[in-house]
Amino acid sequence: MDIKFDVLPEAENRIVYVRKVNPEDLPAEIREQTEGMERLYAVHNVDGEQLAIVQGRRTAFALARQHDLTPVNVH
Repeated sequence: MDIKFDVLPEAENRIVYVRKVNPEDLPAEIREQTEGMERLYAVHNVDGEQLAIVQGRRTAFALARQHDLTPVNVH
């Protein structure tokens, strides 16, 4: 049976990408807030828009899942 349900989100729209970020590559206003942090991870939507920066890969994945998103690791 191949039935499409409108109440379910499309899978590709629910994917976010998690990648490691070098603090030195961030804009100055964000870099000031991350002083002393060595491992930062950014969460991006499928269009490449940055949604969040967090300290720790596990935190990035947990944040995505809390918002009903499917996180995918980017190398």
